[in-house]
Order: sequence, then C-alpha cells, then structure tokens
Amino acid sequence: MKRIFAFSLVLVVALTGLYLTQRGKHLDTVSPDAILDVAADFQRDLSRAPMRVTRLPEDSEIRIGNELAEEYLRVEPEHSAEMQTVEKYVSGVGDRVAARAHRKLPYRFHLVASPNLINAFALPGGHVFVGLGLLHELTSEDELACVLGHEIEHIDHYHAAERIQIEAQLKKLDLDAIAALTQIPLGLWQAGYSKEQELEADHEGLRLAAAAGYSPEGAVKVFGRWAELHREHVTHASTPVDELSQVAIDGLQGYFRSHPPPEERLEEAKKVIAEDGLDATRQLTPLAVPSLLQTKRSLASTTKDAGHTPPGR
Repeated sequence: MKRIFAFSLVLVVALTGLYLTQRGKHLDTVSPDAILDVAADFQRDLSRAPMRVTRLPEDSEIRIGNELAEEYLRVEPEHSAEMQTVEKYVSGVGDRVAARAHRKLPYRFHLVASPNLINAFALPGGHVFVGLGLLHELTSEDELACVLGHEIEHIDHYHAAERIQIEAQLKKLDLDAIAALTQIPLGLWQAGYSKEQELEADHEGLRLAAAAGYSPEGAVKVFGRWAELHREHVTHASTPVDELSQVAIDGLQGYFRSHPPPEERLEEAKKVIAEDGLDATRQLTPLAVPSLLQTKRSLASTTKDAGHTPPGR
C-alpha cells in the first residue's frame, strides 16, 4: 500500500511539473534534433569501447583507406590545369601540418573540384578530401592549415578507423573484401562525428597547425566565418554577397547539423589558444593561389584585413 501511495505521489508531482512546463512560454525552437543527437552520440560512444580493444591493425587501416580513396577518385572528373595547381598547393600545406601528427601515416590530400562542396572529410589510413566550395570560404593559408589539421586529427585519433569498423559490424561487411568496401557511401565520411570527437579534432588540429608554424588566429577566423555562414544560411536564410547556390546552401545546412555549433567551436578555439599560450598575434599568410580560390566574399574579407603582409617563415 505504501509503495502504491509513493508511486502515485511521484506520478502526481511529475504530471504537475510537466503541466507547468508546457504552460510556460519558451523562446527555444522545438525540435527533435537534440534527442536524435544524444541518441546518436550514445550509440557512437557505446560502439567505440570494443573498437578500442579490437582496433584495426595499421597496415589494414592504410589498405582500406587506399581502396576507398581509389573508389571515390574513380568517379571524380579529371582536374583542369588550374585545379591541379590548387590540389598541389593544398597538399603542400597538408604535408606540413601532417608532419606534426602523432601517427606517421602516408597522409595524402585530394581536391574535390566542386564549388558546392563546402566541406572536407577524412578516410582511414591518411586520405583527406577538401571541397573547392570550402576553399572559396577561406582567406588565409593559416585557415587552410586549421581545416586540414582538423581532418588529420580525425585520422590521427582513430575516429575514421573506428567508423569503418562500426559500419562493417552494422552491415556485416568483410573488410578484407574490396567488393564490401564499395558498398560504403561517400556520405558516410561527410556526416560528422560525435560532438566529443569533433571538438577533439578542433583542439588537436589547431595545435597541429600552430606546431607547423601557422598562426592560431587562423582557427579563430575560420570558426568565425562558419558562425557568420550559420547565421546567414541556417538561422536567417539570407543571401550572401556572392550568392551561394541552393545545392551549396543545402550542403552547409548538412554540415552544421553534423558539427557542434560554430559559436561553441569558436569559443573552444579561443580557450585552447589561451590555455596553451599560443601566439595569436602572428600575422596570417594570404593564400598562395588567390586568383583560383577566392570569391567576391573572401576577397571582401581580405580587403577588410588589408595592411597585413605575409610573415617570413
């Protein structure tokens, strides 16, 4: 009898609290996204534990990454001479940053020459792909180093390797079979990771770029730009100076859904800079191939920061 009474009392209190909560006025937008994010993070974290115990051997990870990259590059159109120049430049910056990574893997950097791809992604074993649309939003080599450092850390910290193992378990795939790997969609790598992993890649990627000689201000600039894009295209859906296509805007919305809020990433970057005592006063280096990369938007940003000269390194 006492148990029934106690249960009834708890039920009444809970229902009363729910009623009062619903009566109150809220300014927050009601959305299932938060619940879905929590569920996804829980599933990822639950799956990560056995992955750490049964981690892929490094040679297997490299082989799988090579096979996936070959499959994805097969459907990419051949680069023009200009895009080959951009890819070579990106690879040079990536090599410099990757040299500071903990795991000495054969890192390789590829350009996806689509102005609608405002994203970058990493494959297990060392391959990093960067969309031309993302490069169009950058105004300095330091920002590029930050972006590449983030993707390198998804590899360096086994995020990509764990994802392939989880995917193989869920779909019952044999990772030793090339045919099985072709069933893994490219979108899997663009989907983002758990909030914990994304922030880890932000923190360590910033440190990698700084260790490679780049200004940590690059991270502040790029996350500040993501915050601006988020306000324009997701929060207010306004049109930017250089009018992104609807495809690009859809891609941006997907990117922001799969990553922590850019304002939070910006604040976290500032914390790392302060805690590590990094020199954020170091001047930013302009992109080496601005005529091939910069849009009206990024050119306007560069003009606003005029007066900075490239530092000698």
